[in-house]
Amino acid sequence: MFRTIRAKFVVGFFLIFCLSFLVLNVTLKEVIRTSNQKIITSDLIGLKNNSNVYVRQAFLINHFTNNDLYFGQMAEEMVDDLHHATSSDVSAYTVDGILLYSSDRQVFAGSNTDDLKQALSGKTAYTVTYEGSAGSVLYSYPVVIDGVKVGILRFAKDFSPLYEQSGRIQNLIFYVALTIFAAAFLFSYMLSRHITIPIVKLTRASTEVIAGNLNVRIGIRRKDEIGRLASNFGDMIRRISSQIATIARDRDRLKELNEQEKRFFDNVTHELKTPLTSILGYAEIIRENGESDRAFFEKGMNHIVEESRRLHGMVLNLLEMSQRNAGRGDVGLVETGGILRDVCDAMAIRAQRYKKRIALDAADGLYVLGQPDRLRQLFINLLDNAIKYSSPRSEISVRAEAASDRGTVRFAFANQGPELAPEQLANVFEPFYSADRRFKEEGSVGLGLSIVKSIVDDHGGTIRMTSQDGWTSVSAELPAAGSERT
Repeated sequence: MFRTIRAKFVVGFFLIFCLSFLVLNVTLKEVIRTSNQKIITSDLIGLKNNSNVYVRQAFLINHFTNNDLYFGQMAEEMVDDLHHATSSDVSAYTVDGILLYSSDRQVFAGSNTDDLKQALSGKTAYTVTYEGSAGSVLYSYPVVIDGVKVGILRFAKDFSPLYEQSGRIQNLIFYVALTIFAAAFLFSYMLSRHITIPIVKLTRASTEVIAGNLNVRIGIRRKDEIGRLASNFGDMIRRISSQIATIARDRDRLKELNEQEKRFFDNVTHELKTPLTSILGYAEIIRENGESDRAFFEKGMNHIVEESRRLHGMVLNLLEMSQRNAGRGDVGLVETGGILRDVCDAMAIRAQRYKKRIALDAADGLYVLGQPDRLRQLFINLLDNAIKYSSPRSEISVRAEAASDRGTVRFAFANQGPELAPEQLANVFEPFYSADRRFKEEGSVGLGLSIVKSIVDDHGGTIRMTSQDGWTSVSAELPAAGSERT
């Protein structure tokens, strides 16, 4: 398509220049012809006036009567004098067209006699003859003395120098014009290439983009409209590529979330079904046997209580997940150190059950703006996670301190245990995700750390997990509200 445009440019410019050159030459020739005609006419008028003066003076000096007899008698003398005076060949004729005398008969012999015929009828006329660059004029007019036509004078004048000069001027202008038009055509051709080549590149690039290749790069560095078009085209490709990459990431993320959600519902179904089946089984046996078997009765009741607690915990986690987007609610000034100490005291019994110990180091006056219940839930989930996934008979370190350099309060929970891979750390705060199923506690559905991340985000804080050298640490930072009550 654009090759055709380039061809149209070239052909169009060529036709315009050829037509302009042709018009210029035709106009130039017409101007030169008109100018030469004016020069010749002016010269011939002067020749006629001078020759008329000469003839009248000859008639007056010799006091001859105004008749053609005297004109015939003085023809030879008159022709010779006019020949030398005008530098032209001269012939004298009677009023009937009979040659009386000529300065050079060969010049007038066999030539066009149209001018002579018109002179015989009383008119002044001339005939121009061209032979290459040479040009001559035959000029005839009737000689009239006192109103009587006494004869005819005919002049042959050579205007070759005039036509040679006109030819040189015409040739000079022709070649100058040809050079100018050739240079203009070359410039137009280069300009058309300068315009169309980037368009061809843009066309090829757009074809590549249509074919799905977004790695196209256009090497056009110009500061004109085409340069801006190329720059905008490049920006458009980069934006399209970025949007496609974003869509691909969102697609993969959505697919992953769908898979996690499916696993979540599978886990919830399984984890709810298992304790309910167990509770139902023990309850039916106890209803049938009553307390006849005291040992089985105690075992069944304990099992029902434990499974009920598990169900209660799972239901609370599900309720927390369903309410995570309900809003922050009322916030106030909260002293987090006291809440953390209460949580650690309450969770110490759970740690002892797993033969583990909690080591707490919490400063006083750690105030943040938040919701006490949600902050308590934050600490419970972090500590519970550390208890569940720490090594047997290990110590769980809990620290709370003010990070004055960043204006935050930092909470750190560290436990010894299996290290997590980088890809696991990257997804550990996602909902429905369980880092390692081999160490997953029965009844866990992968919501604890997701709830933690939600609480920290709602309080404008940050949280991260690291795992190295046999230790797994979770560090949460919340914006500090002040160092003491006001």
